[in-house]
Amino acid sequence: MARLRVMGIDPGSVTMGVAVIDFERGRATQIHLQSVSLKSFGLFSARLGAIYAEVDRLIDAHAPDEFAIEQIFMYRSPESSLKLAQARGVAIAAAVGHGLTVHEYMPAVVKQAVVGTGRADKLQVQHMVKRLLSLTDNPPADGADAAAVALCHCYRRTSLAGISADVVGVEKTAMQLLAQSRYRRRSR
Repeated sequence: MARLRVMGIDPGSVTMGVAVIDFERGRATQIHLQSVSLKSFGLFSARLGAIYAEVDRLIDAHAPDEFAIEQIFMYRSPESSLKLAQARGVAIAAAVGHGLTVHEYMPAVVKQAVVGTGRADKLQVQHMVKRLLSLTDNPPADGADAAAVALCHCYRRTSLAGISADVVGVEKTAMQLLAQSRYRRRSR
């Protein structure tokens, strides 16, 4: 499989994690990784505009092949969930505007893929991202989460890459279901 460049996003309305990684032959390399603070933009609507502008700018700068984002999970506060959903929507809109396909992953699936358990905490995710990307310093928490989303996508994509369009009909469907069931078993 040729080099794959993936942008990962950990959405947020106060801080957004962004990572761009290259993945080739099972090895990941950091291209860009940061936590973007949105507090200075003030009003919520201005922060949404900043999310769109930053994602748009980074897509132009790094030309990712694919886009991965963490799916929403319900907070105790419906207001927080709605704000997170809007932040995700703006980031997704920027990606779709560039013609990128959007891949979404639940937080537990991301943690399982990177740490080995779906119940990992932020420090464990940071540690594994540092190791997997061969970083010298600890990455910022939200940036590490974004890198974990991108890594999860790369691992999932390459594990399903063997199922190609060459296999037709029932055989292809059976192989896809088998691969998905094996992935689900690993993610528990």
